[in-house]
Amino acid sequence: MVKVLFVCMGNICRSPMAEGAFRRLLENAGLTEKIHADSAGTHSYHIGAPPDQRGQATALRRGANLQDLRARQVTEADFAAFDYMLAMDRDNLEHLSVLSPSPELRSRVQLFLNFAPHLPEREVPDPYYGGVGGFERVMDLVEAAAQGLLDHIREHHRI
Repeated sequence: MVKVLFVCMGNICRSPMAEGAFRRLLENAGLTEKIHADSAGTHSYHIGAPPDQRGQATALRRGANLQDLRARQVTEADFAAFDYMLAMDRDNLEHLSVLSPSPELRSRVQLFLNFAPHLPEREVPDPYYGGVGGFERVMDLVEAAAQGLLDHIREHHRI
């Protein structure tokens, strides 16, 4: 089974939206038994909290239900457990690089938007302090990258 971890700072906006978008793609493709998705945060601000209501509403309008998700913090064990650790921005990429227990496991860490090379952005902006439009933009970005990630996994893991 291929395992993917989406990572942002608090695990209540960007990373759960990415997880939800990717899980929706997996369900539609019948791949939930072959690819596992999860999300976490580099910081401990919101452990146990559900995703932001604005993010939940945005995701639900696009067919991704985030209701069952709860924020958690990245652990050292995640580096060995996940094949892909996908940071939403460079700050979280740096946090993950520092947290990584080894250079080999650090190689699993990259920016999520690397899987959407057609987009001009390399980072998913944090919508927390903005309005609903920011959450819509995040969903646009994570849906594009989720599709690119799924295509990559299918090709590289022959799924």
